[in-house]
Amino acid sequence: MSEQSNNEQPAVGGNGPIADGGAVPQASPAGHRTAGKAAGAVLLLGALGVVFGDIGTSPLYALKTVFTLDRGLVPNNRDVFGVISLVFWSITLVVSIKYVIFILRTDNDGEGGVMALAALARRALRAGSGRRAAGVMALGALGAALFYGDSVITPAISVLSAVEGLEVTSPGLAVVVLPLAAVILTLLFVGQRWGTGRVGAVFGPIMLFWFACLGVAGAAEVVRDPGILAGLSPAYAVLFVVDHPVTAFVAMGAVVLAITGAEALYADMGHFGRAPIRRAWFAIVFPALTLNYLGQGALILRAPDSRADPFFLLVPNWARLPMVVLATVATVIASQAVISGAFSVSREAMRLGFLPHLRIRQTSHREYGQIYAPGVNWSLFAAVMVVVFAFGSSTRLAAAYGVAVTGTFLITTTLFLVVASRRWRWSARRVALFGVVFGSIELIFFTANLAKVSHGGWLTLLIAIVVFTILMTWQRGAELVTARRTEREGPLPDFIETLHDVDLPWVPGTAVFPHPNKETTPLALRANVAHNHVRHDRIVLITGRTANIPHIPWDQRLTIDDLGDPDDGIIHITAVFGFQDPPDFPEVLRRAAAHPVAKGVTLDQVSYFVSKITLRCTRSPGMATWRKRLFIGLAHNAASQAEFLHLPEEQTIVLSAEVPV
Repeated sequence: MSEQSNNEQPAVGGNGPIADGGAVPQASPAGHRTAGKAAGAVLLLGALGVVFGDIGTSPLYALKTVFTLDRGLVPNNRDVFGVISLVFWSITLVVSIKYVIFILRTDNDGEGGVMALAALARRALRAGSGRRAAGVMALGALGAALFYGDSVITPAISVLSAVEGLEVTSPGLAVVVLPLAAVILTLLFVGQRWGTGRVGAVFGPIMLFWFACLGVAGAAEVVRDPGILAGLSPAYAVLFVVDHPVTAFVAMGAVVLAITGAEALYADMGHFGRAPIRRAWFAIVFPALTLNYLGQGALILRAPDSRADPFFLLVPNWARLPMVVLATVATVIASQAVISGAFSVSREAMRLGFLPHLRIRQTSHREYGQIYAPGVNWSLFAAVMVVVFAFGSSTRLAAAYGVAVTGTFLITTTLFLVVASRRWRWSARRVALFGVVFGSIELIFFTANLAKVSHGGWLTLLIAIVVFTILMTWQRGAELVTARRTEREGPLPDFIETLHDVDLPWVPGTAVFPHPNKETTPLALRANVAHNHVRHDRIVLITGRTANIPHIPWDQRLTIDDLGDPDDGIIHITAVFGFQDPPDFPEVLRRAAAHPVAKGVTLDQVSYFVSKITLRCTRSPGMATWRKRLFIGLAHNAASQAEFLHLPEEQTIVLSAEVPV
């Protein structure tokens, strides 16, 4: 399969190698970023409602998990300050510096996520067909697979941890925790169809109130015991590691819970943009989280028994039930961060040839990144429900959480270093410094979390293995099929020359063939000529492309080419759609018919010919038989091209062509 540029979008209606489609460079992201203070405030509020839900609800369970470890932690100044210091500096280094300052700079035409970063790294290597570039993309696919594993655990642990707050207010309510969590998660996934823009508009003010409550609750305890501020010193983290090296190592597996939303933050960049995310983080989220963790630490020092649930015990009795309700809503929002991130990663994987064409619905008239992927949504929902009822509590899930996300951290750092050294021309010293500082921290997190594999962490790894297998199988299968299909299609100029030389009857009407390019011959065109032994008066090839701007005027949308002979009745149309423009090929034909190059195109006698590729599993080399069968199964479930292109059913003829795999 030919390399696709990092800023390309599959042709409208294309299913990669399985149906006629194509690719084109997109418009600059500057064209679709809203401007103005009002729009910026809306995006900032929306970012609060979608991007920061995951990391913003970590105070619910992070310190609780650390201090309930059976490792002899003592709630004295030295240990509490050490844990607070570990949490604070983990957030500062990994989230504030690595992700918010550095990683957010590496956007792929406005999109974020590990697959987008892998595409940038491949481009930076300038060797699209080389082993290094293939290795980089495989690493990106592995990172995406691990992110999907994280996307299953996060909604489950977030919602369960909040609903379990009912047990703090009344132990008898424990029986309703699982059913209530299931209902809440169901409503969340049902609501995805309205898009992250609307979801963010609803959730944004709630999350603003949530972070205000976090800050106020923590600040009240800090004012009571200002000595806890000493925990911000990195010296206490060092002393904690020196005093309890084994305990500190195990504790890192729990401390990572405080930063698990960092990768989702990057994956969601396409939904709101870099600037709103950065402003929201430094102005609102980071200060609120810091105050709350400090407050929980001060509470544990003052009342050691509060270790069992320092978050809810941080607020007065009268406020606990309202806080449970607010926390439940906030954890629903936390789930939104990874769900919308999964949508973005899926589209990026599709763009890069690692997934078939999925049904993707644009949910915003302004923002290209705000999308809804129903197939991804309901697959996640099913997996999350299984996890909720299989584990049954946030404590058990915490014991399984962290393996996938820390693996993604390491992959992101590796890919970033490739981009920084090759694209940004960082010096070797600067690259080494970044790699040592962040790579060593994340390697410690990763190894500390490996102990969780036997306690349920195997689940996220299993999900990641399955997803990685699917991504790599589709990518390899697409390469094989594209090469064999291109060979069967043959050059378009040669085929047109054959039509000139052969005395075929001309039949009235216009035949339209969706196709990814004007270099090769649509298989449906070859089949029509070979089996019907006729050609139409007018033959129109249409290639659809999608740009990263909402709308493109019709007078700028079409490019019509007579392919070198204005009299043979064969033309090619390139139609570039904005992401909010429906990919309506009949309307493209109607608009093009008025152009002088398209003279003779009859709109009352139009037939649309679609190539349906039938894949046949063979014993030919290139891929294992079981992977070929998986690839064929994925191809069968790809979105319908005719439906996507708005082709009228009564005028559409599907011609099958067999391609061996």
